[in-house]
Amino acid sequence: MAAFPEGLNEQVGHEFAASQQYIAIAVHYDAQTLPRLAAHFYRQAVEERNHAMMIVQYLLDADERIAISGVTEPQVEFADVVEPVRLALEQEKRVTEQISDLAKLARSEGDLVGEQFLHWFLQEQREEVSSMGALLTVVERSKDNVMLIEDFLAREVVGDGGGDSGAPPAAGGAL
Repeated sequence: MAAFPEGLNEQVGHEFAASQQYIAIAVHYDAQTLPRLAAHFYRQAVEERNHAMMIVQYLLDADERIAISGVTEPQVEFADVVEPVRLALEQEKRVTEQISDLAKLARSEGDLVGEQFLHWFLQEQREEVSSMGALLTVVERSKDNVMLIEDFLAREVVGDGGGDSGAPPAAGGAL
């Protein structure tokens, strides 16, 4: 197998791991009766799952082998209201680097179709890092009154809401 399809298989695992981490964050906030923060991260979890399934569909369409790997256990304990969002921003930056590396790999292998496939993900990651960074700023600023964070999320649209008509198709359909 060429390195690019193998890298995509690894990315499927990274996307599922990100989804699990977002579920853990959402559950953490849900347990603290912070429904807006919880809902935001439940949506993020579905979005990451959909990203994994988009890559799976690409691999199916390219007639490549698909390997669905297990994921590492997510972090479930957090010191304060800020730590989960800080972790989420770090995760989004890491995923951006992973997608960038995959695009470079596709280019180095002359896989222009693969490189083009990843352009949507690169744009998505730019938005994800920006919106998570903005949320972190709000959470840091309002950490002593978490209801201000809830109010912010009630008023503002953070992220793209998970819907994008230009997104690649997801195996089994996007949730």
